[in-house]
Amino acid sequence: MSFRIAVRELCEFTAKTGDLDLRFTPSPTAQEGMEGHRMVASRRGSDYDAELSLNAEYGPLSLRGRCDGFDAARGRLEEVKTFRGDLSRLPDNQRALHWAQAKLYGAMICAQQERSELEVALVYFDIGTQKETVLAENFQATELQAFFREHCERFLHWAEQELAHRQARDAALGTLRFPFADFRHGQRLLAEGVYRAARDGKVLLAQAPTGIGKTLGTLFPLLKACPVQEIDRVFFLTAKTPGRALALEAAQRLKASDTDLSLRVLELTARDKACVHPDKECHGESCPLAQGFYDRLPAARAEAVASAFLDQATLACIAEQHAVCPYYLSQELARWSDIVVGDYNYFFDGSALLYSLTQRREWKVALLVDEAHNLVDRAREMYSAELQPARLAALRKLLPTTLKRPLGRFQKIWDELHEGKINPLDPEAPAPEYQCRDELPEAFTQALQQTLVKIADWQGKHPQDVIPELQQFYFEALHFHQLLELIGPHSFIDLLNPQKSPRSLRLHNVIPAPHLQARIAACHSLTLFSATLTPPQLHRQLLGLPESTQWLDVPSPFAATQLAVHLVDNISTRYQHREGSLGPMADLMAAQYRQKPGNYLAFFSSHDYLQRALITLRERHPDIPLRKQSRSMNEDARKAFLQGFGEETEGIAFAVLGGAFSEGIDLPGRRLIGAFVATLGLPQVNAMNEKIRECLEQHFQSGYDYTYLYPGLQKVVQAAGRVIRTTQDEGVLYLIDDRFTQAHVRALLPEWWQPLRFNTIKQRAVSV
Repeated sequence: MSFRIAVRELCEFTAKTGDLDLRFTPSPTAQEGMEGHRMVASRRGSDYDAELSLNAEYGPLSLRGRCDGFDAARGRLEEVKTFRGDLSRLPDNQRALHWAQAKLYGAMICAQQERSELEVALVYFDIGTQKETVLAENFQATELQAFFREHCERFLHWAEQELAHRQARDAALGTLRFPFADFRHGQRLLAEGVYRAARDGKVLLAQAPTGIGKTLGTLFPLLKACPVQEIDRVFFLTAKTPGRALALEAAQRLKASDTDLSLRVLELTARDKACVHPDKECHGESCPLAQGFYDRLPAARAEAVASAFLDQATLACIAEQHAVCPYYLSQELARWSDIVVGDYNYFFDGSALLYSLTQRREWKVALLVDEAHNLVDRAREMYSAELQPARLAALRKLLPTTLKRPLGRFQKIWDELHEGKINPLDPEAPAPEYQCRDELPEAFTQALQQTLVKIADWQGKHPQDVIPELQQFYFEALHFHQLLELIGPHSFIDLLNPQKSPRSLRLHNVIPAPHLQARIAACHSLTLFSATLTPPQLHRQLLGLPESTQWLDVPSPFAATQLAVHLVDNISTRYQHREGSLGPMADLMAAQYRQKPGNYLAFFSSHDYLQRALITLRERHPDIPLRKQSRSMNEDARKAFLQGFGEETEGIAFAVLGGAFSEGIDLPGRRLIGAFVATLGLPQVNAMNEKIRECLEQHFQSGYDYTYLYPGLQKVVQAAGRVIRTTQDEGVLYLIDDRFTQAHVRALLPEWWQPLRFNTIKQRAVSV
């Protein structure tokens, strides 16, 4: 069994020393980097071989790589690096890394072509000036071979350890047993579907009801498939923190059930949550955990992989012991873990760590996507971008003179765009409240690009002059520009008039499929699971899932007798009817509470509607205990809110549909015995959503359903799913709006809810 590794990866392991240094230095984009490499190659002679593939073996190591250029007649190998700014400010450890990579390629060429000597050159190409700086040195083949052996030997012990770990892992997974005596109802069916998808290398959409143990029911069969299908890594991706906790708990349970199970589990957390010194910058002159980071990394890495179970707390403890940054330690350990648990963005975002590692290391990966009904909206956010001119106006006051002029020109063109002066349909008409475009004028695009170049050039020449507001604007503008280059019929651009709201320019992605398809194709298998994936074609089309995607709808283990579902058919929660809905709705909630006191959740479409309903219920029925979800609750406040649902407590808690308490929380037994859902969850009808509807209608002929109905009903079913969590639970659900009685809406509700009870509430005047 061999250990395959790229030359670049080997050098990063063996040749990186010194500080972690993440000071902002505007680097070329991927496109600029490729153009820079092509420019260098075009300046060479006919004997120049660009992108030369190389391979070598050293014991169990199988090295592969691609040197940027080789001139056989001259006997010169070149490694090309593109950059911006002042080359003299390139850190020494970065330059040493470049030399290591070039010399390893040199050793491989000498061995392959039986050369006795070779000229090795680092070619630094300045994207801004198009100039080359060449650092060249002649080496004897024996010198290069000695260098090659030295670095391979440094990595060899780690490689042998990793090979032994992989063999032990696969052997243990081959005999792994389910950690309980039997599967729950529906859980085996789900597990079989996941295993088949992994076996066949397919995408699976699995709709499975809440309470059957979806996390363990997906993770266990996928791990069983790993040794058979030679799967390198399993990524468990979630939308929210509770999903990560469930995944880690399932992995821990599997490890505890088999003491021979050699399995490394890693939790990835956001940088702002992991950072120990948020007041310091990420470089050795500022942060003590960045100083000498790469010198202390080997010991921290070795202890971490020996620990094997690396949740956020364990990782932070190891990082503290070795005085290294916990966030960047976790980034390193993503390379050496069997199961990685993290947010969606780690694989699906444009600069995703796990997707990048999968591509660079040529991993065979399997993905589990939890609560997958969230992925459409999250992916839309990933591939949308926004610019706010107010931020630019404030920034100009802080800038040096050399930047004020180009940013001033850009702001002027931006103002003209909002005022309708660029390519206006009617030059005399005032700018509308909401503008929508399929593309931006060339004048704006050019001004944006020139602004980015000016900022990058200035920052490259003044790396010590840190202006945080400038960096933030640069990153936002760069993201906007990158997506602007990829704009198509799956996106549109909207502008808001400053008279009605803060003026902004937003590139709005509607169909993330074109951005996600390469990431989906990179997976050996992909399972997306949730309690609400109906209808499956919505997710297939918007996410760009292949035609061969399999669909599994797991029957509910719950009986209709467990949940009494009431459709309240003469209350409307439409915006124009909300005032009239408050009294009847308050009386309905009070009647149900008095009939059976306990813990209830009431869901509303907005904080405003929630507040008005709470006041009305408190005024009409002051004896009923009430509490509410507040705006922008932090993690501690959310925990306190959930702790209010006790076995002995009683009352009605008010929450916003689609918020933190409408999915991903578990309140079994008497902790929650009923719910009121006072909305269909439909997005607001406005100009932007109507543009989304038009776009989806044009592509899929289902504009209204895809924009309004399906997303709204998914939120309703998710919220209702908080009531029945086990086969022993019993509860009640009120769906409050006359539209719930419409046949096409009822068809989207879970089948096991039948029969539905229709409740007509007699409205009565109640003195206040």
